[in-house]
Amino acid sequence: MRIVLADNELMVRTALRVILDTEPGLSVVGEASSGDEAVSVVREPRPDVVLMDVRMPRVDGIQATELILGGPGPLPRIVVVTTFENDAYVYDALRAGAAGFLLKRVAAEELVQAVRLVARSDSLLFPAAVRSLAAAYGDRGRAGPPAAWVARLTGREAEVLRLMSAGLSNGEIARRMEVSPATTKTHVAAVLAKTGTRDRTQAVIAAYEAGFVPVR
Repeated sequence: MRIVLADNELMVRTALRVILDTEPGLSVVGEASSGDEAVSVVREPRPDVVLMDVRMPRVDGIQATELILGGPGPLPRIVVVTTFENDAYVYDALRAGAAGFLLKRVAAEELVQAVRLVARSDSLLFPAAVRSLAAAYGDRGRAGPPAAWVARLTGREAEVLRLMSAGLSNGEIARRMEVSPATTKTHVAAVLAKTGTRDRTQAVIAAYEAGFVPVR
């Protein structure tokens, strides 16, 4: 698994590299000290995951996320790294397409687990924290009539989206609904298509902003 680190602090990048490079199957293939540098760096090694500081000079992590995910594929999974959990910048990064976020004080084993989880894109990273962010900042996306996609969901798809919002993986959803993993993947793909979202995180954000899943 190829990883790029984007953070304006050299000590942070060094610490992350030491942790990740010692793990089997993980390799840091590039570093950037600003958002615009991150956009350039990911073009060459084509990483699987980018750990992106949310606040950087010139181009911040939100803009860099938008630019990277708006470019040609294959596209990496982006995880924003932040000092503060309840931060509007983090929520905006998730809305821009980041697959999740991590706190800079996260333990080494939790960092490794999160990187592997995001690369698989099989479940939501820290679902309770995403819900808290949506409760704090999601009302900015609720202007206007209810989202049209809500009425297009089948009963099964609606249930899958609720379970996705709770952070369940495909395997856990399959067991809860008593269906096959292949059927679960089909439902998840349909949810992403109908919500017009790239992955689970954006689908869950859309569900909160539409009021489909309550945040409290």
